Amino acid sequence: MATTSCNVKQTKLEDHPHDHERLYVARHDQGAESDEISLGCCIYILMFFSIVLIVITLPISVCMIFKTVAEYERAIIFRAGRLLPGGPKGPGLFVIIPCIDEIRVIDLRTLSFDVPPQEVLSKDSVTVTVDAVVYFRVSNPTMAVLNVENYKRSTELLAATTLRNVLGTKTLAEVLSHREEISATLKALLDVATDPWGVKVERVEIKDVRLPVQMQRAMAAEAEASREARAKVIAAQGEQNASRALKEAADILAQSPRAIQLRYLQTLNAISAERNSTIIFPLPIDLLSGWLK
Repeated sequence: MATTSCNVKQTKLEDHPHDHERLYVARHDQGAESDEISLGCCIYILMFFSIVLIVITLPISVCMIFKTVAEYERAIIFRAGRLLPGGPKGPGLFVIIPCIDEIRVIDLRTLSFDVPPQEVLSKDSVTVTVDAVVYFRVSNPTMAVLNVENYKRSTELLAATTLRNVLGTKTLAEVLSHREEISATLKALLDVATDPWGVKVERVEIKDVRLPVQMQRAMAAEAEASREARAKVIAAQGEQNASRALKEAADILAQSPRAIQLRYLQTLNAISAERNSTIIFPLPIDLLSGWLK
C-alpha cells in the first residue's frame, strides 16, 4: 500500500510539472515579504536612534535637520538606500533625518556643452571635422538620478556618436548647405534617446565645419573657374548683342545713302570737338563726276 501511495504522488507531480515552479515562487515571495518586514524594522530602529541623537545634540543638530534648495533645484532623498516616496523636494525648506537620509540635488536650469570636434567620413568619401553645441535640461529629476549614473556625461557621449552617425549619411554639399536640417535631426534623435534619463534636449547647433587644406584649395579653384566661365559667357553675350545691333544699324544705313552722309557729318563733328586736327572730308564720287568732265 505504501508503494502504491508513493507512485500516486509521483504520478500527480508528473501530471503537473508547474507545481514545483509555483511552490518555489510562493516560497520566494514569502521570503521577500519577510525581508521587507525585517528591513522595515531596521529602518524604524535607525530612525528612532537618529531622533534620539538629534534631541541629545540640540541645538547643534538643527543645521543638520533642515535643508534648503533653490528655485531652480530639486532634491532627491534616499532613506536607508531607498527612494523616499513623495517625489523630489523643493524649492524651499524641508526636513531630513541625519545618518540615514542621503540627498542628491539636481539643477533644472538649461545647461550646455560643446561636442568635441569629430572627424567624419561623409557619404561622398570626404573627411570633414565638425563640432557642435547642445543645450539641454533635466525634465525629470528622479529618472535622472535612478536611470543613469551621470546624465550630463552620458548625454555628451551620446551627442558625439549621434553626430558622427548622422553626418556619415550626408554628402559634403549637404553638410555645408543644410546645417539647420541636420541640427533638427540631431535634436530629435538625442531627445528620444535621452528621454529615459529624464533629460530634455532643447537645441543642437553645428558650430563649424572644417575641410582638409587640399579640399579647400580644390574648392577655391573650382569656384574661381566657375566665376571665369560665367564672366566669359556674359562677355560673349554682350558681344553678340553688340554685333546684332551694329548689323541692324548697317542695314538701316545701307537703305538710305543720305543717312550715311549724316553719319559722316556726325562723326566729323565728334572728332573736331575732341582735338584740332586736319580732317579729310570724303565726298561721294557722283558729286565729283561733273567737275572731272
